[in-house]
Amino acid sequence: MSLVKTTRINFLFDFYQSLLTDKQRTYMKLYYLEDLSLGEIANEHGVSRQAVYDNVRRTETMLEDYEQKLELFSKFQKRMNIVEQMEKLLMSQTDQKADLKSLLATLKDHD
Repeated sequence: MSLVKTTRINFLFDFYQSLLTDKQRTYMKLYYLEDLSLGEIANEHGVSRQAVYDNVRRTETMLEDYEQKLELFSKFQKRMNIVEQMEKLLMSQTDQKADLKSLLATLKDHD
């Protein structure tokens, strides 16, 4: 599994975990955060490896659906990008008040 996908799923999980069932949260934590294999999770919970796999894949799809509808992670990324730009402007030696005001206005407009 790619690091990019793992990182994205971890962020989505952070934002949307409260919308998941206890079992979904448990499997996702064990698989993505604790890096257990599907087999290890299956043994620990007395289910088949396939059952864990299906649950994890369905949950990934649900997380992506939540993001598509709610865009919490996307908005977070945009805000962080604006904050980074503002920090760079603040660190520069030149007077960038107009640029900072523009970025601040953009940040305020994002929900």
